[in-house]
Amino acid sequence: MTFLIAYLPGDGVGPEVSKAARRVMERAADRFGVALAFREFDFGGVAIDRHGDPFPAATRAGCLEADAVFLGAVGGPKWDKGALRPEAGLLALRKALGVYANLRPTRVMPGKEAASPLRPERAAGVDLLIVRELTGGLYFGAREEGTERASDACVYTKAEVERVARVAFEAARGRRKKVTSVDKANVLATGRLWRKTVSDLQARDYPDVALEHVLVDAMAMKLVQQPAAFDVILTENLFGDILSDEASVIAGSIGLAPSASIGDGAAGLYEPIHGSAPDIAGKDKANPAGAILSGAMLFRHSLKHEAAARAIERAVKAAINAGRGTPDIGGKDGCEAFGAAIEAALGVG
Repeated sequence: MTFLIAYLPGDGVGPEVSKAARRVMERAADRFGVALAFREFDFGGVAIDRHGDPFPAATRAGCLEADAVFLGAVGGPKWDKGALRPEAGLLALRKALGVYANLRPTRVMPGKEAASPLRPERAAGVDLLIVRELTGGLYFGAREEGTERASDACVYTKAEVERVARVAFEAARGRRKKVTSVDKANVLATGRLWRKTVSDLQARDYPDVALEHVLVDAMAMKLVQQPAAFDVILTENLFGDILSDEASVIAGSIGLAPSASIGDGAAGLYEPIHGSAPDIAGKDKANPAGAILSGAMLFRHSLKHEAAARAIERAVKAAINAGRGTPDIGGKDGCEAFGAAIEAALGVG
């Protein structure tokens, strides 16, 4: 069987990090006997320029046909004031794929605690997973635009909360069996619905998984004070967007952070969580590790090939431990050289 990957390099540094990730995925596929076929499509700002649409019909069709979608990055100041923005394409892509849970792991490699902005003793042992709800909340609610008054509606249903909570509890069962659910139940009606729904699901179906509830403002503080105390963090769309960026730098750089967006089907969306970084685009300075680790998540969640996923993760770790890396993590490599070092480590790992 040949797995079809819709390949969306996107904007800014997206094509650079995507190229490195594709090379590593192809090397892993060769090593483990997995047949991959990549088909490239325009998406985001580049698609606006070429087609007048951030998510053209041909791209939509290709993504829906694929077994998985890989995305580099979207956006940039060039399109910030336009009628169409690249980010609108991303929301439409998530909706088209039916993905509703975004998985964002953060790990501090043993021996690399000094790379974290936190004190080494606080960074030691960090291995957490943020599960962010993707299709509800403020990003998808009714809104009123205006220069004197504006509003954004935050709406969640019990079914939406329950399905993403189930993803978090299932993930926790394969980790340390602890879920921290983050809400604003002391103020928001959606927060109270969130808390009750998560509690009811845990009591009914996941009594073997420990559950705690933390208010989002306290969680922002605790992530800095004691990040190693957390296993799986479950939260809604806006809170997850903010907290996952905060958590990502604990490992030393947002350039190391991968993500996977999954739903009920096998197809998922895989992308590094960093932006398009137009200030360094084309300069061979971007860190490809987050994109490469997103490729590992693609093997794990959509292709169901755990051995290949683990091999890619080991290769990233081996390359960094050997002193390779871009300047954001203390190395001297460019994007292409760091990607090549990871690819070489995969060949012998």
